[in-house]
Amino acid sequence: MAELGASITSALAKATRAKSVDSELLDSILKEISTALLSADVNVKLVATLRTNIKKRVNLEELGSGLNVERVINEAVYRELVAILDPGVPKRSPKRGKQNVVMFVGLQGAGKTTSAAKYAHYYKKKGFKPALVCADTFRAGALDQLKQNATKVQIPYYGSFQETDPAIIAANGVKRFREERRDLIIVDTSGRHRQEDSLFEEMRQVATAVKPDIVIFVMDGSIGQAAYDQAKAFHDSVDVGSVIITKLDGHAKGGGALSAVVATKSPIAFIGTGEHMNEFDEFDAEKFVGTLMGRGDIGGLINKIREVGPPEEQQMEMMEKVMKGQFSLRIMYNQFASMMKMGGMSSMMSMLPGMANVIPPSSDKETQARLKRMMCIMDSMTDKELDHTTGQMISERSRIERWARGSGTTVPEVEVLLAEYKKLQEMFGKSMKLPKNAKMPKGGMQNLGKNPQAAMKMAQSMMGGMGGMAKMMEQMGGMEGMQKMMQQMGMPGMPGMPGGGMGGGGMPGGSMTAAQQAKLKQMMKKM
Repeated sequence: MAELGASITSALAKATRAKSVDSELLDSILKEISTALLSADVNVKLVATLRTNIKKRVNLEELGSGLNVERVINEAVYRELVAILDPGVPKRSPKRGKQNVVMFVGLQGAGKTTSAAKYAHYYKKKGFKPALVCADTFRAGALDQLKQNATKVQIPYYGSFQETDPAIIAANGVKRFREERRDLIIVDTSGRHRQEDSLFEEMRQVATAVKPDIVIFVMDGSIGQAAYDQAKAFHDSVDVGSVIITKLDGHAKGGGALSAVVATKSPIAFIGTGEHMNEFDEFDAEKFVGTLMGRGDIGGLINKIREVGPPEEQQMEMMEKVMKGQFSLRIMYNQFASMMKMGGMSSMMSMLPGMANVIPPSSDKETQARLKRMMCIMDSMTDKELDHTTGQMISERSRIERWARGSGTTVPEVEVLLAEYKKLQEMFGKSMKLPKNAKMPKGGMQNLGKNPQAAMKMAQSMMGGMGGMAKMMEQMGGMEGMQKMMQQMGMPGMPGMPGGGMGGGGMPGGSMTAAQQAKLKQMMKKM
């Protein structure tokens, strides 16, 4: 999907670079976009319709001279892509104040059990009290997998190794959790290797036994256009309320799966973008296409940071320490932990306008591995060492050797970590130092969380408004400085930059051009 987004934005960039847009250039842009969509396995008829509709929207002869043609083309492509991914049917969601029974169905291997746990985890964070029921008696190890996932997200579960009738297990599990006043009871059902009559009959029996409020069909996103037949078969057999599409990370056929499911008029509720419990995003066609086209999703990024970050009081306490020059290894450790919970850096960067595809998804695993290794070294430190900020204690050779032994790493790796820590300490000390004219609010930084106006004034005094971001970047050495900062945090870096962090190699490709850097700075100044 990242490759699809890169291809679309690359095609649209032609209009930006051109002095004027004529019908020949428009055809060239649409040809590139069509090729990208076909490569992502989107149905050829849908692509042809999209191309025709965009040409109708962008009638160059009828456009007024004062209109921005580039913007009109972008908006037309955006609207038509949204139309492909929006069936116009509302998806069903659990309702507060009642006990919701949700039944998960799908073929074996689609990620049904993992998705059920992710779904429970998602709604637990929203204040629901979920529970999981394993009614899969066909697959060996199904209950063990559900138990493992449920334990990981601290959600109660029910299953049986003795009972063989899935309808009875489902009914008993739902009854038990109703009595325990759980308001979101999720029933995981059996899957099969292919669509069989016995599978659909079993689904109907379980549905009769538990009378679900919502039926969710889980589908493997890597199957492409074959998703249409699957989705239709399940939709015709049970009352599917919404769809979860899994394995969209890195699969070229993701576009085909998304568009095929929508063709059945089945609303997509969530998409699975990775193995971790947090790699599970609510699907919104407009936001999805916006991110794909590099428009970003600031609101989504803020919500994600709030979900995985420490409590607000801890964040304020950390900010106050950093502003006083007390950037410790513990603070760096906590930042790494939050980044790990957020998933890949590529998805984070794609939520920032204009920053999509800056970091390729292929680098995410390497980044995660580096952060884990750094955190492992810090796990071998004492509380006193983690909270130390002057740098003398952590430079002692005997401690460095002990950390290497304790973490199973080498002395040079520990020294690299400490060098990166010192660079980050210096960088944060410069960028977050409180100016002379800025006053600390009454009650210290803790009071800012309860006083948004005070927080805004503090931010303005620190950075001179959002435009200060550009100045900060300039102080860091422009985009290359930003890339170096990312490398110091254990990330492979942006394309074209040499590798940093734990000694890894850089990513291939060209770095941002001077024009792109200037455009980004200009955009930040306008914010």
